[in-house]
Amino acid sequence: MLKKLQIVGGKLVENGGDRPCVLVFVKPDDKERQQLLTDYHIDEHTLASAMDPDEPSRIEIETDYLAVIFKHPKNYSERETLLFKVASMGLFLYKEQLVIVFPDDIPLFTGKIFNSLENVNDIFLRVIYRSIYHFMEHLKVINMITDEIEHKISVSMENKYLLNLFSLEKSLVYYLSAINSNEFVFEKLRNNGPKFGFSPKNMELLEDITIENSQCYRQAEIYSNILASLMDARASIVSNNLNILMKTLNFITIAIMVPTFVVSAFSMNVRIPWEQHPQAFWIVMVLAVLSELGVMFWWQRATRFLHKKGRE
Repeated sequence: MLKKLQIVGGKLVENGGDRPCVLVFVKPDDKERQQLLTDYHIDEHTLASAMDPDEPSRIEIETDYLAVIFKHPKNYSERETLLFKVASMGLFLYKEQLVIVFPDDIPLFTGKIFNSLENVNDIFLRVIYRSIYHFMEHLKVINMITDEIEHKISVSMENKYLLNLFSLEKSLVYYLSAINSNEFVFEKLRNNGPKFGFSPKNMELLEDITIENSQCYRQAEIYSNILASLMDARASIVSNNLNILMKTLNFITIAIMVPTFVVSAFSMNVRIPWEQHPQAFWIVMVLAVLSELGVMFWWQRATRFLHKKGRE
């Protein structure tokens, strides 16, 4: 799918003219790929890199354009089970035109950062800036999901919550790798800005981009460290809940076994006391009840003793 955009009144609007300043190729088909290769002289390997989610971020300086491959958050899908992934995007900056190639249809030109546009260099840098905000938004969502799962896992023993935490931790590893990879691109752009035709205003924006990316990386790193350090504690909570349940089940089992033993003893096919007594049935029932009360009394005393020893 191809979108053509033009700067009108400092903003980007879709325009089907012959010479748009921005061309956006979303999941380009074979015809569009051929157009990129022949009309815009984009290297085939570089074009494939823009569609490859495993491709590291990098800059390539060609005769006619500057090629930038960088990472951005991939749209979340419920099928991923709380797994947030990253994708690659290709920006091909010409003197008066910007070509964008990426595999997912995501909102690129949203937010107030796309106001007061002057040229394609502004658009180029602000698309990169928008990707950092996209990372930050996803990190906030991950943090909110983590807090919700923490509450659920404290009262539940289901494995799915632990698996969800593992997925979030894996997502943060993806994000850290992607953000760190982008940082090398931003540093190279900042160090060679005048060579690429960036104005002083563009250089200030590029400085802000570098700072925001560093802050984004530190935030993702903090979330990742917290999540990793608390995984053992959450697993211990699940084990403790299981121990409490097993303790309750053991008490129920013992409480049932003792009166059952009493009744079974008087049910054997041998001569037993009181077998001729008219109230033998009720005597056995009373003994069973007394044995049950004795077990409960013993259990309470044992529990108090263990709690006292634990406090000491």
